Order: sequence, then structure tokens, then C-alpha cells
Amino acid sequence: MSINKEIKKVTTNTLQKMKAAGEKISMLTAYDFSFAKIIDGAGIDVLLVGDSASNVMAGHETTVPFTLENIIYHAQCVVRGIDRCLVVVDMPFGTYQSNSDIALASAIRIMKETGGHSVKMEGGEEILDSVKRIVAAGIPVMGHLGLTPQSIYKFGTYTVRAKEEDEANKLRRDAKLLEEAGCFAIVLEKIPAALAKEVSLSLSIPTIGIGAGADCDGQVLVMHDMLGINTEFKPRFLRQYLNIHELSSAAVKQYIRDVKEKSFPNEKEQY
Repeated sequence: MSINKEIKKVTTNTLQKMKAAGEKISMLTAYDFSFAKIIDGAGIDVLLVGDSASNVMAGHETTVPFTLENIIYHAQCVVRGIDRCLVVVDMPFGTYQSNSDIALASAIRIMKETGGHSVKMEGGEEILDSVKRIVAAGIPVMGHLGLTPQSIYKFGTYTVRAKEEDEANKLRRDAKLLEEAGCFAIVLEKIPAALAKEVSLSLSIPTIGIGAGADCDGQVLVMHDMLGINTEFKPRFLRQYLNIHELSSAAVKQYIRDVKEKSFPNEKEQY
């Protein structure tokens, strides 16, 4: 029997049990009430209110411009739409990197104002003080290693991370440090599959992969990518399950034709 189907509410403890049982964890992003309701109702384990909203909802080129107020608004919308899944809220760039006091205050605001269940932070050793303080305050933290989009201006590219041994060793070390600091799970983004497998086996907490192969304990995709709302973003790791862009465009064109040709509304569609 799937652990997923047995429980009424997914918690961080549920994810731990799923890893122990070898049951994969499903995770998607969501940014609004309507899609959160659909995805939660379909049985997802985890919803991430990602700062990818900066790209797919606000139209920014990177995640860097997204603010704490922005993420709080989107998380509030998502939480109103869910009954069952675990909600993880991204901490935006600048809300935790340099100062653990600011990090703790940011995390507390997210938890108090959104009703979300946990926060996610990018980075390893550099953010350990912030992770420890947030965990000590009773707030669950999900880590994020590999390609960290908030650091795009440092890397200068979205290519695969940790291919070189030095960077791979740092990732191995950072994963252990995050586990020791109390993280309940770690996202591994766009790293070699063999490294992701090794790290996943070395940790007692679950790993969630995106472009990191099949051996992570779970997988995450951006909702707009897997549903085909975006058309520009087609990396190797993305499997598109629907083409909402094409379907929506066709529907809108049909609506325009019906209005122009005076076939909408018809007699049954008026009072």
C-alpha cells in the first residue's frame, strides 16, 4: 500500500517514511489557488511555491527581483487551495544569504503570513548559520544544491553543475552539512545523475531531483513547463505532459471567431 494514499496530510515525517520505504516523492510548483486545488486534488505529495514565479508569473528574466512580499502573496493563494499536500515556500534572494537575523525574520514572516508548512533555501556551507537558526525556531527547511538559480549572476550560465571534482566534492560536503543542520530534504538541481545517486544514498533525508536523474528520492518540475504553458524552455530533463499553450491559443482564436461572426452568444446563452 502506498504511504501517499494512506495519509490524510503529508508532513516532513511522511517524506522521511517514503524514503525509508523506497516510495518516490512527487513535487510540483504552484503559484495560485486554482492550480493548487487541481494539483493537490490529483494527489501530489509536495507543492513548492517557487521563486520561479518571478519568471513564469511576473515575466522577469531571473528569480533575483522577486521579493518577500511577492512570495508571501503567492503562498497565501496556494495554501487556500490545498487540503492534503506539504507546502514548501521559497525564500527569495536577499532574504537569508548574508545575515541570519534577517533570515530568521523572513522565515517567520513566511510561516505566519502564508500558512505554509516549510521554507526552501539555496546554498550549502555559506548559509548554515541561517539554516540552523530557522530550524531551531521550529521551522522546517528544505535545502537546494547544484544549480541554484538565485546565483545565476555568479555562475553566468544555467549549465549542469558539479561536473568537476572540486565542485562535486563541495556538493557532497554541503549535502552532509545541510542534513546535520536539520534540513528535512534537499533539492538537487541539474547535476550528473551518478553524483545525485551517490548523494541520495549517503543521506538519511530525502533528495528531490530536477535534472538530476532517476535515483533521487523524488522529482520536481515547474508546473508551467510540464503542462506546456511555457514554450521557450525545453531542457533535456523536462517531460511535457500537456500543451496548454497550444490548446489555450486555439480556444481563444475560436472565441474571437465566434464573437466576430456573431455566433456567440446564441439564443441559449442569453436571458
